[in-house]
Amino acid sequence: MRGPGGSLAALRDLDALSSRDVPLARLDPRAPLLVTILFSVLVASFPRGEVAALLPFLAWPVALASLAAVPARAFLRALLVPLPFVLLAALPALFVEPGAAGRAIAGSVLLRFLLTATSALLLAAVWGLPALAWGMERLGAPAILVTQLLVLWRYLFVLGEEAVRMDQARSMKTFGRRGRELSLAGPFLGTLLLRSQDRAERIDRALRARAFAGSFPALRPHRFGAGAVAFLGAWSAALVLFRLFSVPEALGRLLAGGA
Repeated sequence: MRGPGGSLAALRDLDALSSRDVPLARLDPRAPLLVTILFSVLVASFPRGEVAALLPFLAWPVALASLAAVPARAFLRALLVPLPFVLLAALPALFVEPGAAGRAIAGSVLLRFLLTATSALLLAAVWGLPALAWGMERLGAPAILVTQLLVLWRYLFVLGEEAVRMDQARSMKTFGRRGRELSLAGPFLGTLLLRSQDRAERIDRALRARAFAGSFPALRPHRFGAGAVAFLGAWSAALVLFRLFSVPEALGRLLAGGA
């Protein structure tokens, strides 16, 4: 499936994975949230053009995917959604700094995207956004921000389905003919904006009718126990170690010494 329908289906499949009852999902979501925040800060702290020193950080998303048995196909489909935007950010480096330096910068940008995007998507696939939002609120994030995040995530599917229906209606009326996409983009987006505004008002009335108090209850209660403490401590220590010491260089020296 191509186009907006394919992207929407990929995100929906990823969101559906969080409903599985896997042992890792029973862990308090605050622990992986804190690890992922530290992970993102450490990955961003490397100088531009760094590639080899970032490779050990693949251990975090690989461990999450393995422990939660996340299906590779559904995950890769969701990862392809933001990939074009990252390519637009990485490719100019090949022209601004030609040669090995430009290739290193472009590779570093792509690798940083791979690391941070896979970590964020795996959190959503294992724990689900409601549990992560609950964890964010318990960690001190403003309640209004957490609520807006949850509503935005759910409304993304509503808006995407509306866009897919409009595109299907356009295709049926034109018998699948293309060639005027640019001229139709303005009316299409304007109609989508009006429909999304109308849908938002209906959602707001539905929430008010159900006595919505400004926050969503947690579907699965969690407790920050010994397991969460051990998980947070072990992974934090490993990630800091990856940042302070170049693991690829250490392995290279070890292999060279053994030879």
